[in-house]
Amino acid sequence: MTDLLHHSWEIAPPEAVRVQKTLETHLALQPLSDAPETIAGADISTKWRGRFGVGGMVVFSWPDMELIDESFHSGELRFPYVPGLLSFREGLLLEKAFLGLRAKPDLIIFDGQGTAHPRGFGIASHLGLRLGVPSIGCAKSRLFGDVAEPVGEEKGDWRYLYSPGGRKIGAVLRTRRGVKPVYVSPGHLIDIEDSVHWVLAATSRFRLPEVIRAAHRRVGEERARRKKA
Repeated sequence: MTDLLHHSWEIAPPEAVRVQKTLETHLALQPLSDAPETIAGADISTKWRGRFGVGGMVVFSWPDMELIDESFHSGELRFPYVPGLLSFREGLLLEKAFLGLRAKPDLIIFDGQGTAHPRGFGIASHLGLRLGVPSIGCAKSRLFGDVAEPVGEEKGDWRYLYSPGGRKIGAVLRTRRGVKPVYVSPGHLIDIEDSVHWVLAATSRFRLPEVIRAAHRRVGEERARRKKA
């Protein structure tokens, strides 16, 4: 698995699908072994289907949520925009951003999918496995799967998200009363229930976890700054 895990990011879409199907079998979906002392948010900023992007990770201490480190990497997005293969388009920039951190996080929350993906291997799973860090996908919209019942209206209400075959692949979570839910799924080294717990724990007044909001803001600022440089 080692050679395939450290594959080149510059491969054709059919090969990328093969990589996903193979690496998905190596995910460890299990309760988080220890409560994190640091949590990172990961995001990328680019124009819609644009060629230039900035990937970033911001690291906060837990539970006081103080920013302790951040890292960014910019470059050309060489992989085409293909639904379900987002990690191959954005993964290199996020991996480089992670490697630039001085304080490596105990948990990363990605703006994207984990196992709630047609091949069970979204960007949170891909990067979590590749980096060897517990990871969660938290997305604003559903890519794959169905919820059996409506989600309650109160903060903290959630339901499992199921694959067409009836397998639990994630959760639909209400993070604020009266707002649209988010779609949470484990990436690697964590399970669905702990993913829900930590996304909710890292969310305060807004719909998305604070670490993702911070990452989104900072990569946008960095993209604007680097385009002017």
